[in-house]
Amino acid sequence: MVAEKTKILTAEQEAQLRQPIDEYVGNIQSKIDALRENGTDKVVELQNNLDNLKRDRIYTQEEKTALREKMNKELEAAKAVEAKNKDEVSKLIADAEGYIKAHFDTEYYQPVLASCQEEKVVARQKYQSAVAQLEKEHQATIAKLTDQKEIKDEKYVYKNQLFDAKMQLAKDLQQIKDRRHAAFDYKYHLIDMLRMSKFTFPEMMAQRWENYQYTFNRRDFFLKNGLYIAIIVIFIALCIITPIVKNVPLLTVNNILNILQQASPRMFLALGVAGLILLAGTDLSIGRMVGMGMTAATIVMHNGPNTGSVFGHVFDFSTLPVMARVFLSLIVCIVLCTIFTTIAGFFTAKFKMHPFISTMANMLVIFGLVTYSTKGVSFGAIDPSIPGMIIPRIGKFPTIILWAVAAVVIVWFIWNKTTFGKNLYAVGGNAEAAAVSGISVFRVTVGAFILAGILYGFGSWLECIRMVGSGSAAYGQGWEMDAIAACVVGGISFTGGIGKISGVVVGVFIFTALTYSLTTLGIDTNLQFVFSGIIILVAVMLDCLKYVQKK
Repeated sequence: MVAEKTKILTAEQEAQLRQPIDEYVGNIQSKIDALRENGTDKVVELQNNLDNLKRDRIYTQEEKTALREKMNKELEAAKAVEAKNKDEVSKLIADAEGYIKAHFDTEYYQPVLASCQEEKVVARQKYQSAVAQLEKEHQATIAKLTDQKEIKDEKYVYKNQLFDAKMQLAKDLQQIKDRRHAAFDYKYHLIDMLRMSKFTFPEMMAQRWENYQYTFNRRDFFLKNGLYIAIIVIFIALCIITPIVKNVPLLTVNNILNILQQASPRMFLALGVAGLILLAGTDLSIGRMVGMGMTAATIVMHNGPNTGSVFGHVFDFSTLPVMARVFLSLIVCIVLCTIFTTIAGFFTAKFKMHPFISTMANMLVIFGLVTYSTKGVSFGAIDPSIPGMIIPRIGKFPTIILWAVAAVVIVWFIWNKTTFGKNLYAVGGNAEAAAVSGISVFRVTVGAFILAGILYGFGSWLECIRMVGSGSAAYGQGWEMDAIAACVVGGISFTGGIGKISGVVVGVFIFTALTYSLTTLGIDTNLQFVFSGIIILVAVMLDCLKYVQKK
């Protein structure tokens, strides 16, 4: 065999190795094609023609009916031919696949694989020889020069020559990689022709794994996943350290459920701000909106006259039925949050104001109004029966998680299945291009802020029920950083137009789990801010690197 004479194959030698397989399978494929011509191929063609006929507006209804009847008769005849030849086609396919299984790997793919391995060694040796030769020539040239400018120019030329040699090595390795991939893929090309693109599950998985290996880039992988890997390593370390230091296991079912329970209200906030970050914006007023929503919800759901007043007036909603108070508090939270987000959205969209400024103004106004109107006091607890009605526990399972799941599903649908969602990505990616395409940047921007307000309202209302009240203007301080950080860690790019809902979910869980783990370990709250700040800095840095690489 040619493969025994030399490990490195030329293109002609590789074709010779493949020739017996091509001839054997090709002969069988010709027989199959002949059997399918008036059967399977005709069925596929007629079914496509019938589908096209439904959408065709050239013919009248009577002509369509006549053509449909004629095609259906031809289709029945073609299906009869297909059924008649089915067993013969199956035998031929089995014969060809048996031959491929027996001969393809041993007689073709393995020799090509060995050739590629040898070619890699030769390519690297060639690169090392080229570098050594360049170094020798460079040193010889430098020895002859005395002028500093000429020496500097020579070093610059040498640096470029080294870069060219490195690029040539990368090119050679890529060609070898392409050759190996093409050899692997050829087997599935033959099977594809035989079975008309019907692969088994193991075959599909093998192709996916091969495609992943073929397209894998180490730099891109670490840019996309480096932060996740680092956080997972930190979390594993915490799981090991916590039982040793505190004598308490961290990774338990109860702890996981507690993390999910704490993450649920925060999920609403992260989903809200994610839409604004998708527009290359942000929102600094989230924490203050949570405090406002918590205060309003506590006032409405409190049992009896409130312990504090609003602008000197003490409210008492206890005369209303419990469920009426629950729904009223939800509406109040949504309306209040949506009013302020709409104002910020209007200034952002109308006057091209950066969301940093408009939402910072919101943050100051909300905190000032709520603190002034309530004198900064806490409004105590809500009716203790409400949490059991809205977020009851089923055994150990906290149903508050289901509210977060519903929010994720709804926002995912809005982002991915509606015109507004597609416009959101378009405006975030390039607002000018979106405007030229006929998309109203103003409506999309204001719409994203309104959606965020609705989600903030839901989140603050849910947090109020989870904490059984205790609403005050100071509640939620710093939550905007957690929500924004969760989005950035989850891959929502600050450059706009890039991000997925799944990333937001992962980001929220990562931050909540990390905070819970550090608290369990007894790390000071102030030091936890340091951890969060480092994570945010690294996440944004990686996002910027990805953006620069893309540009």
